[in-house]
Amino acid sequence: MSDSTTRKPTLTYRPDIDGLRAVAVLLVVAFHTGIGKFRGGFVGVDVFFVISGFLISSVILAEISAGHFSIAAFYERRIRRIFPALVVMMFVTSFLAAKYFLPSELTDYAKSLLAATFSVSNFYFWRQSGYFDAPAALKPLLHTWSLAVEEQFYIVFPLFLVLIRKLFPERLRAAVVLFALASFIISAYGAFYAPVSTFYMLHTRAWELLLGTIISLNILPEIRTPLWRNVATIVGLGLIVAAGVFYTSATPFPGIAALAPCVGSALIISAGRSGSSVVGRALSLKPVVFIGLISYSLYLWHWPIIVFQGVGTFLVSGVSERVVKLAIIVASLIAGTISWKFVEIPFRSGSLKLTGASVFRAAFAAMIVLSALGSSALAFRGFPSRYSPEAVRVAAYMDVRAPYREGTCFITSADRVEDFDPATCLREDSSKKNYLLIGDSHAAQLWYGLSTVLKTVNVMQATASGCKPTLEQPVTGDPNCRHVMNYIFQDYLQSHPNVDTLLIAGRWESNDVSRVTKTISWAQSRGMKVVVFGPMLQYDSALPRLLATSIKKNDPSLPFAHRVDQYVGLDRQMSRLASDDWHVRYISYFQTLCNADSCVEYVNGDVPLQSDYSHLTKEGSVWLVAKLQQSGELP
Repeated sequence: MSDSTTRKPTLTYRPDIDGLRAVAVLLVVAFHTGIGKFRGGFVGVDVFFVISGFLISSVILAEISAGHFSIAAFYERRIRRIFPALVVMMFVTSFLAAKYFLPSELTDYAKSLLAATFSVSNFYFWRQSGYFDAPAALKPLLHTWSLAVEEQFYIVFPLFLVLIRKLFPERLRAAVVLFALASFIISAYGAFYAPVSTFYMLHTRAWELLLGTIISLNILPEIRTPLWRNVATIVGLGLIVAAGVFYTSATPFPGIAALAPCVGSALIISAGRSGSSVVGRALSLKPVVFIGLISYSLYLWHWPIIVFQGVGTFLVSGVSERVVKLAIIVASLIAGTISWKFVEIPFRSGSLKLTGASVFRAAFAAMIVLSALGSSALAFRGFPSRYSPEAVRVAAYMDVRAPYREGTCFITSADRVEDFDPATCLREDSSKKNYLLIGDSHAAQLWYGLSTVLKTVNVMQATASGCKPTLEQPVTGDPNCRHVMNYIFQDYLQSHPNVDTLLIAGRWESNDVSRVTKTISWAQSRGMKVVVFGPMLQYDSALPRLLATSIKKNDPSLPFAHRVDQYVGLDRQMSRLASDDWHVRYISYFQTLCNADSCVEYVNGDVPLQSDYSHLTKEGSVWLVAKLQQSGELP
């Protein structure tokens, strides 16, 4: 038992930090639901990292200084803080996955469940982040990557502090700063040259957590005067909000770009240590603090709710997008509040609080049960008996797409620019017409059909993921794309005049039109014919999953109801420009594949046209090109 002389040190409660948590979680929720203009709301996770680093470091350092630190007690507190709400969320999510996911999707979910259970989901989602992997909308545990990063950090961080304090007590600050600086440099480099692993990995995120440690070590100068506290907190909040508004998925991240939300958070936390400020008082308002208190549970629940609303419309259906977003936010707040009140609080400090070895036994038991659930789904291949044999057969096409010649003629972000092979991809044939197909995956999906159907044509290919086939490339575009397109326009087409027709296809957006215009003009000035493929027919979910669901529900109209219509207007604009201004052959997928109330969904009787939300199956590629040839739309 302990008396007043052995009582462990505690930290003074900071309501403004709970308010900062509220800012962080609201940014993330706004980003994921598409509320407002917070396209960079993912920076909320970085704010969480800095807060966590400061609070946990403050506790550990205080306990080490007082001689009360225990590794076992630290891990016991972490389990009570993190595990109960996480386990409940994963159990509920597993039930919903079993209800709504197709067999292949449930198998993928089971793998992510195992990864999240053992705090390695950042590694799993890093390895699952290829160009054609399942979209985020089918990964209800995707958000657990950040929890995995934190838990991995807190496995080694206390040991690091204890070791440095024991061996080099005068070098602790220098060691923390050195490791933070090394992590930042690696992150800054990796954001451009290895963006996926840099986003998910601990060694490239550690500097954000260590920034909180730097504050707790009093390395930063104290902000003493009210004037400078107000300046610091206003600038800090401004940096966070600006990043949330102006950053996009194309922003190289974390790296240098992460300085804005992290430094902004550090300014607010550091300024609040010496007194109040306008921002601090605003963050300390009760409604804001409440959101901060439930922020962990809100973070846990909002993403699965978004995923299953999208997959199974389990909240609302047949309503506007605005109502859907509102329903998601309300449901997330309710779930977060319930989880905080009836799971977090009781297990942390209430009637369900466990101590000592019982904490570890309970955590181990929960991990065993979750592992059993995941392993069962894997062993039984996603329990296909939940669907009819026809639905399972159709759903299997989600894993089958047209050959792209990946890593050779279709270069993804995981490939090197040197992997593009001109000798193979751009081999000319003097006995045939030579067509050059350029663009992104929406172009690459055509190659198999073109090369199979057009017997008198030699189809060459220069494609890259996310690559717009235009003379001018966006500054923030993928470097592999820029390399391939620069080679095509500045080198190959300049020295190879035997290209008869340039086939241009891409996942077009409205801001691409002006660059397409310049590209067509450039090609025509050099005597090349041009064929432009318009926006591809797209759905809000994979077509095979929609078809399988329509079979299960006996609702043939379901896939068409999920068609994304935002590209219809762009298709009409490009069709008009092709006729009146560009004077090129234009292929409209919407006119070729759709009428007023339906679109082509199957080819050859029973094969889905598309393998996901927009890409063609192997059979779909051949069928589509044959149809275009028969109708005279292809030259």
